[in-house]
Amino acid sequence: MSFRPNSKTGNDGIADLADMQDVGQRSLVRMIFASTGLTLGVFCALQFMAGNYLLASFELVATVVVLWGAWRIPRVRNLLPWIYLYLLPTFSFLVYIIIVPQASKTAFVWLYSIPVLSYLLLGRRRGSQLALPFVVGACLLYLQTYSIPVDTRGLIDLGNAVFCGLLIIVFVHFYETRRASAYQQLERMARTDALTGVASRGSFQQSLEQSIREAERSHAKLVLVILDVDHFKMVNDQYGHEAGDQALRHICNSLSQRLRITDTLGRLGGEEFGLLLRNTDGEGAEPLVEVLRAQLCSQPMLYGSQPIRLSATFGLAEWPTDGRTAEQLYRCADQHLYRGKALGRNRLVGRSMSEVRVSDY
Repeated sequence: MSFRPNSKTGNDGIADLADMQDVGQRSLVRMIFASTGLTLGVFCALQFMAGNYLLASFELVATVVVLWGAWRIPRVRNLLPWIYLYLLPTFSFLVYIIIVPQASKTAFVWLYSIPVLSYLLLGRRRGSQLALPFVVGACLLYLQTYSIPVDTRGLIDLGNAVFCGLLIIVFVHFYETRRASAYQQLERMARTDALTGVASRGSFQQSLEQSIREAERSHAKLVLVILDVDHFKMVNDQYGHEAGDQALRHICNSLSQRLRITDTLGRLGGEEFGLLLRNTDGEGAEPLVEVLRAQLCSQPMLYGSQPIRLSATFGLAEWPTDGRTAEQLYRCADQHLYRGKALGRNRLVGRSMSEVRVSDY
């Protein structure tokens, strides 16, 4: 059965992973905005009751702005500017409240939220770059304002505060490092076919669409090739599914030996694969694909001591001659592939209907 792309599911694994991360981050940012707004609202009321009208007015304005941001977050296109617009004034305010006259000595505990929020919203690199200057600066200002204690009890209190802050920074740094590594591994799994190690269907579809956009800008040529392994069911039926899996890996290894670094090989499903040949037209691609077809036939797979001959039928479509969209190119290559199957398999069929045939095995 030949592969037909679906515009809704063509990039399913990669798109779902990216969408989940984006939705999760938006929900997190919205929750932080909302909780910050509610917290500021409570302190605003307390400041009014204490007679600190200037600070209370500032907190009232900040409350309205932050709650409005929480309402807007789901609809903004780029979250990063909003995150910085939240973190920079928030961190500046947290530093200010520990040195403001008549401030509570316990106000410094809010500094512990700086590395947590930075790493949570910006990741390891950006988070550390933003958090460290604020934390170090706030500590220096605190010590300048309240002086370093010289008695044992004071040094114990200072040690508790400093080491607790350092441990928080270390913990969030290692946690974010592990989280980022886990996400990269999931992304690699989404982009790679687990059996053969070549590009997955979604990754191949994404590469094709990106290549079409680049070709439109640069007026470059682009060729899509779909190949289907001939008589693959017979291999499974005669030798077992383990041999079938090994055959698919053998085919990918054979094809990869001749492909250029700019080309992409992907598994589209079952025994069907796609080749994306960039910066080449149909006339230039046909000799390369013919070499791949001939090499595949000339290199039987050894299953134990048993040689198994393999071949494939190739259908070729050229952008923009055979189609300007990914769906049109797939359809054209698909038609050529079926034409090759009808003519006896183990051949290449392109737009010019030039065919290379060897005897079926």
